[in-house]
Amino acid sequence: MKANRRDVVMGMGAGFAAAYSLGSAGKLSAAQPRRKLGYAIVGLGSYATNQIMPRIGGCEHAKLTALVSGTPEKLARYGAEYGIPSTHHYNYANFDSIRDNPDIDIVYVVLPNSMHAEYTIRAAQAGKHVMCEKPMAISSAECEAMIAACRKAGTRLMIGYRSQFEPHNLYAMALAQRGDLGPTQIITSEHGFYAQPNQWRLERPLSGGGSLMDIGIYSLQAARYLAGEEPTEVMAMETTDRSDPRFATVEDRIDFQLRFPSGVMASCVSSYSSNHNNYRFHGRDGFLRAEPATSYDGHQFWVHRDGETREVVLPPPPKNQFAAQLDHLPEAIFAGVEPRASGEEGLRDMRIIEAIYQSAREGRAIRLAGS
Repeated sequence: MKANRRDVVMGMGAGFAAAYSLGSAGKLSAAQPRRKLGYAIVGLGSYATNQIMPRIGGCEHAKLTALVSGTPEKLARYGAEYGIPSTHHYNYANFDSIRDNPDIDIVYVVLPNSMHAEYTIRAAQAGKHVMCEKPMAISSAECEAMIAACRKAGTRLMIGYRSQFEPHNLYAMALAQRGDLGPTQIITSEHGFYAQPNQWRLERPLSGGGSLMDIGIYSLQAARYLAGEEPTEVMAMETTDRSDPRFATVEDRIDFQLRFPSGVMASCVSSYSSNHNNYRFHGRDGFLRAEPATSYDGHQFWVHRDGETREVVLPPPPKNQFAAQLDHLPEAIFAGVEPRASGEEGLRDMRIIEAIYQSAREGRAIRLAGS
């Protein structure tokens, strides 16, 4: 390979990335909202308070209007920090009374996985639109019930797949799918971290599973959106040290392969005992490597083509991935269309996850329904 180069992508490259990232949002913006829609954040844990809530101030179409928590101290502290009056503080017992608050348009469910279905359904029954963190639920049956509840209520349901709104990932999707690196050959995707003990994510009744239900979804999502098609078959193997008290009820590592209709294979890793955050897309004429690929910030990726590897640097986006995601649902609501990361997208992932678990248990390839 020739010496590496660092390119700031401007002009046509950056324009294409911007167009791709705003592809659906651009259409949605044809019906500009007349006001910012109000979010009620349900669950004031680390992700909600350190990642989501600080970004709402950068939104064009969204604002924070209510808080839901079982901890009065959190309600008082974050209510004061964000100017949310006590009349807009709720706990899990009086949650259903949000139906009477016109300042709440959207409920963002940021709770342990096993609680997603209940609070999505209750929010829909209260007449509110829903943003729900990933994984959508702990079974495909729960996902289907969530979709049905929102459909019955006439409310929108969106899943918190923030990487679908992150410029580097959007650029990688576009580069892969428009064929710049030639026909797709191989995709690899690895995500993992060392899970500290004494977390709810290590308790199956709350999490529904181990690393695959948590960090492994990023490997699965990347494989799907880089391939640009849905897998037809999965094969998986689990590696878990059951003497490690962290893994009394959940799995540590799962390696899985996805076969796509075109014949493309994706090899993926999900781990709670090793650090990974990368993916590679190999075309006939070159490859794309992203690392870190799906982190909160600091994304980097490189393209190898014509015997040369270049680091691709995108200009700063007008919104980060969190603000773009938070704004997308209000845009969809006002335009009367399904959001990009809809409930059906979450259901597709859950059906594949169930097949991965089945393959690991039974030691055989599993054909996906409908393929």
